[in-house]
Amino acid sequence: MSRADLSKNPDEVSGMFTKVAKGYDRTNALMSFGNDSLWRIATQKAVDPKPGERILDIAAGTGTSSATFARSGATVIAADFSPGMIAEGRRRHPEIEFVEADATKLPFGDDEFDAVTISFGLRNVVHPEVALAEMYRVLKPGGRLVICEFSTPPLAVMRLGYDIYMKRFAPTIARLASSNPEAYLYLRESIEEWPDQGTLSGWIRGVGFTRVAHRNLTGGVVALHRGRKPVDPAVRASAARRRASRQRAGTES
Repeated sequence: MSRADLSKNPDEVSGMFTKVAKGYDRTNALMSFGNDSLWRIATQKAVDPKPGERILDIAAGTGTSSATFARSGATVIAADFSPGMIAEGRRRHPEIEFVEADATKLPFGDDEFDAVTISFGLRNVVHPEVALAEMYRVLKPGGRLVICEFSTPPLAVMRLGYDIYMKRFAPTIARLASSNPEAYLYLRESIEEWPDQGTLSGWIRGVGFTRVAHRNLTGGVVALHRGRKPVDPAVRASAARRRASRQRAGTES
């Protein structure tokens, strides 16, 4: 894979993650200097899983976060598009239901879940706005969306330091810790291509979510985005009309 732009090939990305599945969590912990655990805690608090709820964890990888959600008593479905990640997740967490799924064509009915979450996976989707619309579809009215994703530090000095780390130091760590260092070249490029917090918030609003907000973590290296599927049927109908209008415009352009 030469470039990690938004026209990335899903099969190539899936195959790449299959190759790094076994050491994925360990390498992430090393490359983030342990901050990945703090990001998971923040995501857990934002999702706020409750006993009896149904939660969909998209791009669940090996199921580390899914298992945390399940400890609350919620029923968690861990979805991923990498067969290798799913196999490793099932080995580690046999108590969790894993489903191979494309985020742009979720194999679930309308209004099924109380919460949908995706961590560090949305930027790997070819059409992220389509995936967001699918997340909206499968959520119950009033359901919660939580997205944890790499982002753009708002302070110039932080952006500079982060850029230096990703270009000079991260590749060395990846070569030492990962079975497929090229996958972490993709990681850097996919982060560079990914839009900032405001753009992603606009996409979330655009598919119909309300109460959209984000919070920067680790100086904006990562951002935690939230939204709600409206309870009011009139508000949902208005959002549906806007989505249909955008789809028609996209078809005609």
